[in-house]
Amino acid sequence: MAFSEFLADRVSQFFREKSIHFLAKKMFGGLVFMVDDKMCVGVMKDQIMARINPDIYDESLRKEGCTSMDFTKKTMKGFVYLNDEAIDLDENLYYWLQLALDFNPLAKASKKKKSSKN
Repeated sequence: MAFSEFLADRVSQFFREKSIHFLAKKMFGGLVFMVDDKMCVGVMKDQIMARINPDIYDESLRKEGCTSMDFTKKTMKGFVYLNDEAIDLDENLYYWLQLALDFNPLAKASKKKKSSKN
């Protein structure tokens, strides 16, 4: 199991209930939810990866179940992992998903790679 389908369903349900247009893509060994062509949240194994406002990053790390994301062995400010203690209840999960959605309009999109085809 590369990622928790149950957790992915909970995220999908939240976005559908909020009428958020999203695209779920398999990447990084998990499932990433793209909003406005930008990475918003992801499901990696049995945890959530959330892209939140860097201004609240340090404060967020003090919350139970929230840790820094070091996917590349380098901490990425504004990206956090959330384990079961942070997302077990829908109310808790929705708090983090809303933080990611709130930051999404401010987030920079990844640069599109140019095709090598001529």
